Amino acid sequence: MKLKQISLWALSLLLITGCGSSEESNNDYTTSNEPVQEEEKRGTENVAYIWGEAALQGTAMDTDRFKPRPTVTSRYLGLICTSMFDAWTRYDANAIPVYATEIERQPEAEQTIENKEKAISYAAYTACVEYYYSDSMYFKDIMKDLGFDPEVKSMDMSTPEGVGYMAAKAVIDARRNDGSNQYASHEGSDGMPYYDYTGYAPINSPDLNTDINRWQPKYFADGEGGTYAPKCLTPHWYMVETIALDSASEFRPGPPPMMGSEQLKEELVEVIEIQKEMTDYDKALVEFMRDGPQSVQQAGHWLKFAQHVSRRDNHTLDEDIKMYFLVELVAMDAFIASWDSKMYYDFARPYQLVHEAYEGETIYGWKGEGEGFGDIDGSQWRPYSPAVFLCPPFPSYTSGHSTISGGCAEALKLFTGSDEFGAEATILAGELTETDPAFYGDSITLKFPTFTEAAEMAGQSRVMGGYHIQADNVAGLELGRDVAHKAWDFYNAHLVAEQ
Repeated sequence: MKLKQISLWALSLLLITGCGSSEESNNDYTTSNEPVQEEEKRGTENVAYIWGEAALQGTAMDTDRFKPRPTVTSRYLGLICTSMFDAWTRYDANAIPVYATEIERQPEAEQTIENKEKAISYAAYTACVEYYYSDSMYFKDIMKDLGFDPEVKSMDMSTPEGVGYMAAKAVIDARRNDGSNQYASHEGSDGMPYYDYTGYAPINSPDLNTDINRWQPKYFADGEGGTYAPKCLTPHWYMVETIALDSASEFRPGPPPMMGSEQLKEELVEVIEIQKEMTDYDKALVEFMRDGPQSVQQAGHWLKFAQHVSRRDNHTLDEDIKMYFLVELVAMDAFIASWDSKMYYDFARPYQLVHEAYEGETIYGWKGEGEGFGDIDGSQWRPYSPAVFLCPPFPSYTSGHSTISGGCAEALKLFTGSDEFGAEATILAGELTETDPAFYGDSITLKFPTFTEAAEMAGQSRVMGGYHIQADNVAGLELGRDVAHKAWDFYNAHLVAEQ
């Protein structure tokens, strides 16, 4: 099976850990004409891992086609993994589904690894072509490589094909009107999926900042010599139904520091000083966590980290199904919770805060692609980010990277029973930011010894990059961990049927 490169950082991670993708493993998959293998496939060869890799490739291709939309793809990954989990529960002795409750548990004699593989594959395929429909042929080829007919849409829930297909359909139907506006069904959507139906409009325009504490859109380069100011990304996302949380606002943090407060003053100094003393290591960490072309965003980053655990611990299909479900459930709900905080507080980003606080003062900072670092007026300060993506186009508090990373790291720690991680990645400093190779730095190896440290590095990278102040990061990490513990209880409740 030929799975394409997912992203630069993912490839680096695989090379450093010495674990290849399914393309490198040259797997021989069981087809309907081959004898059943007695030994269960593990690690990169188990079907759950293969579909996790496929879903990540779907995310990467979605990013290239529609530009980064981390809220949307977190929902896709969450619902794809939920579809696989729900299908799997019907072949487990005790687990119960989230949405596919109309499908009966299969008889004990039918609870074989072969039936699990088939049911999970039909569930994953059906969900993938629903959410990543533009790349349906890619997913069809994976089904064929696995020896399954992608044209089968069985409603016979006594067969693995039917269990998988109907489990995915149950998830899709249950989430059809979940507040995401996937099908442009809300009034005024004008046929545009994920269109904001809440009527959000920023207080500030790109040209005029009337309230320094509120978010202001900024001009990006369009890559063709012009500029444009992106609209706020999915401002309605706090309205999306959660899975494990009681509500999006369940763990909403207290307010961020306002302009004029001593805390904000100190945190802006920190942002400026970090950039002033930026090392190649700092640049590499910022770029690794920010990602570049074929990005899989935060939900995808942590699914890749989960795949490292699968390879490291030589997971079975059952272990991967459960781990992916938990991690992506946390990522999906954490995005909703983070957007609740973002839209509730509508808080400013350092880009505008530094301009307000330091206009007319000479500070040391990054001048932009091909210009290096030097003295600039405070009104010219900018994040360490390419002009085509100066800063995320939505309010700041809490940091999405911190919220999702804090949550998913906690989920993996709870799942494995240990904080040990051990992943590494190598990246060339400056390659994803600078346009001139003369400004590239050294090749840097980033080490993630524990899940907790990986999350904290992800959050801190956003402060290093100038996207967030420390308050955004700290509150985000805490919010994510709160989401993870609530999701952990939800997850465990679905592993044991009620007596």
